[in-house]
Amino acid sequence: MKTCISCGMPIVKLEDYPLNDETKDYCIHCARPDGSMQSFEEKKESMAVFIMKTQGFDNLVAHNAAKELMRKQPAWESYFDIADK
Repeated sequence: MKTCISCGMPIVKLEDYPLNDETKDYCIHCARPDGSMQSFEEKKESMAVFIMKTQGFDNLVAHNAAKELMRKQPAWESYFDIADK
């Protein structure tokens, strides 16, 4: 089983891959409609919206939570390495 490099979601079935492409290392929720991976800012925003919708957090708390979740994902390592210095 693969895990999405962008959000950490388990990728368990073909439909979890963008455009059903099993060569991708990220999930359908982290992909643009063309199958390419969302940018850091796109993913942070979509994750924050998801957190607000499912957890009921306000905007600031949701964005901070999204950043902390993303900090743990391989796709964003270099972003946080630069931002933390």
